[in-house]
Amino acid sequence: MLRLARRWSRPIRIDGQELAPEVQLGLLLMRLGGNRGVDGQTPQSARADIARSTRFAQGPVLPVARIEPREIPGPSGGIPARFYVPANDGKRRALLVFYHGGGWVVGDLDTHDGLCRFLAREADVAVLAIDYRLAPEHKFPAAVDDAIAAFGWAARAAGGLRCDPARIAVGGDSAGGTLSAVVSQHAARAGGAKPAVQLLIYPLTDWTTKRDSYRLFGEGFPLTTGDTEWFLRQYLPDAAAARDVRVSPILAEDLTGLPPAVVVTAGFDVLRDEGEAYAERLRAAGVRVELRRASGLVHGFANATGTSPTARTAMAEAAHLLADLLAR
Repeated sequence: MLRLARRWSRPIRIDGQELAPEVQLGLLLMRLGGNRGVDGQTPQSARADIARSTRFAQGPVLPVARIEPREIPGPSGGIPARFYVPANDGKRRALLVFYHGGGWVVGDLDTHDGLCRFLAREADVAVLAIDYRLAPEHKFPAAVDDAIAAFGWAARAAGGLRCDPARIAVGGDSAGGTLSAVVSQHAARAGGAKPAVQLLIYPLTDWTTKRDSYRLFGEGFPLTTGDTEWFLRQYLPDAAAARDVRVSPILAEDLTGLPPAVVVTAGFDVLRDEGEAYAERLRAAGVRVELRRASGLVHGFANATGTSPTARTAMAEAAHLLADLLAR
C-alpha cells in the first residue's frame, strides 16, 4: 500500500493532460479501500456499489423549491420519474428531460439526484428525471423505448408542468447521454416534437470501435475496458445489436436537422474520443455544437460536483451553455 501511495503522490500526466489533484487523491483512496469496477460483479452488487459511491461523491444536498414523484406512461407500463423545480417564482421555465448514466445496468433516480438538483439550479430549468428500465432484466431496446416515450410525454405535458413547450431539452451522462442522442435522432426523423437542445455528457456513441482513448485510459481509471465490455454483455441481446444506431448513434448516416448540442467529455476517459468524434460529425452535418473537454477529470465526474471543485466548474459551464442555447 505504501508503494502504491508513493506512486500516486506524483502528478498523473497522460496525453498532454494532468489529472486534477482532488481526483487523483480520490482514485488513490478508492484503490487503498479495495474499490472494484463492475467487471466480474453481478448487476445487483454493481448497483449497490454505485449507490454507495454516488452518495459520497454528490456531497451536501442542494436545496430546490420542489420535487415531485411522477409516473409516465410507457410502452410496458408506468415509468417512474422525478420532477425538480429550482424556485417557486411562478416563472415558465425550460425543461430538461434527464436520463441517468450507468451503462443501462446501474443507476437510478437516487444516484443522480445531486446532479439533477445541480443542473436545475445552475441552468435555471425544471428537470424531469427518467427511471427507464435496466438490463439485464430488460435488454435493448427497452431503455430506448422508455426514453423516447418519456420525451413524447414531456412534450405533451409541458404546459401542465408550467414549462415552455418550445424549450424542452434532453440530456444525460454516459448511457444517458447516448439515450439523449438517440432520442434527438429519432425525433428529427419521426416528425412531431423535437428537443430544443441535447446535453451529452461523456456519451457512449460507438460500440463497434475502440478508439485511442481506450488504449490510454483503459485501465486504472473509474471506467475500464473490461467494465465497458461487461455493460455491453448485460445490455445487448447479441453482438450484432452493437451496429444498431440506437446503440451506436455515431453510425447514423444522416445527422442533419438535429438540435444544437452541448457535448462534454472527460480527459481521462475511455469514451473521450468517441464523444468528440460524434461532436465533429454533428458539426459536419451543420449542427451547432459546444464541445468542452474537462481535461483533468475522469468518467463519472458529473456526479462529483459536491466533492470536486474541478468537476463543479466543468458542470457549471455545461449548465450555463445549456441555458444559453435554450434562451435562443
